[in-house]
Amino acid sequence: MSAEEWQIVFFTAWVAALSTVVILPFGLAISWALARGKWPGKSLVETVVTLPLVMPPVATGLVLLKLLGRNGPVGGFLYSRFDFDIVFTWRAVLIALAVMSFPLLVRSARTAFEEVDPRLEQIARTLGAGGIRVFFTISLPLASRGVVGGAILAFARALGEFGATIMVAGNILGQTRTLSLAIFHAVDMGHDAVAYRLLAVSVAFAFAAVWGSELLMRRRKKP
Repeated sequence: MSAEEWQIVFFTAWVAALSTVVILPFGLAISWALARGKWPGKSLVETVVTLPLVMPPVATGLVLLKLLGRNGPVGGFLYSRFDFDIVFTWRAVLIALAVMSFPLLVRSARTAFEEVDPRLEQIARTLGAGGIRVFFTISLPLASRGVVGGAILAFARALGEFGATIMVAGNILGQTRTLSLAIFHAVDMGHDAVAYRLLAVSVAFAFAAVWGSELLMRRRKKP
C-alpha cells in the first residue's frame, strides 16, 4: 500500500475511534434513561435517536449540512462569532460518523441496562448509595459487556460510513477522505487495484469488530 492509502486508513480509524469516544457518555446517559421507567417525552427521544438508522444516510448528511454550514443556525453562529468552520473539514467527518453510529450504541447499551436487575440498584440505594454511585458501581459494571459490544458496533459503523460523510465533509484528499470515500473514488477513477486493497482493509476492520461484538454478546448471555 502507498503512503497515501495508509494515511486514509489511519485517518479513518482515528476519527472513527474518536467519534465512538465522543458519543459514549451521551449514549450511556440516554440508554440508561430509556431503560429505566417512563417519563414525558420518552417516545420522542426514542424516535429521534433511531432516525439515523432508518433515514437514508444522504438525507441525514443533508440535514447536518444545513445545520452546520456557514448559513446554518449552528455553523453560522460558530463562524460569525469564532471564525470556526465545520463543514468540509475533519470535524464534519467526526460529527457525521458520530451521528450515524450513535443509534447502534444506544440500542445495545439500552438492552444491557434493561437486563440489570433493578432490585440490585434499589438495595444499593437503601444502603445509602446515591444515584451516580449506583450507576457506576452497580448498573454499569453489570451492563459492561453490552456497552462494550455496542461501542464496538458503533466503531464498525463509523468505519463504513459513506452517505452522510460525503454530504457534509466532501471527499477531500488528506483532509476528509475516509476508507469508504477512497474506495468509491478509486472505482470511479478506474483504479481497481487500489479499491481492492482498501476494500480488504475495510473488510478486516469490520470482521474484527463484528466478531468481537458477537463474542461479548455470547459471553453476556451465559448464565
